Amino acid sequence: MGKRKVVIQESVAVSIAKIAWYIESKGLIATAEKFSDDAYDFISHLADNRVTHSLCKEPLRKLLGQKCVVFRKKYTVVFFESDKEITICEFIPSKLIIW
Repeated sequence: MGKRKVVIQESVAVSIAKIAWYIESKGLIATAEKFSDDAYDFISHLADNRVTHSLCKEPLRKLLGQKCVVFRKKYTVVFFESDKEITICEFIPSKLIIW
């Protein structure tokens, strides 16, 4: 299985940490850790170069050439894809995407 390099921008790491902190603030420490681990595992699986992903449906992101993948039906991972690298740009709640 071929792998591409995955570059995660700082804003993505901050977004994942904020969501995990919110879950932890509700008293679910193990769940918060599992969420964070699952999010990073999901992002690392995007590196498989046998799979190409579709463009975002939102017109502005589509125009920019960004690609979107849904994580756990609630969150969207927005990234740029090339033959050698995937750059993760955003990790946002899906309901914030307007189209």
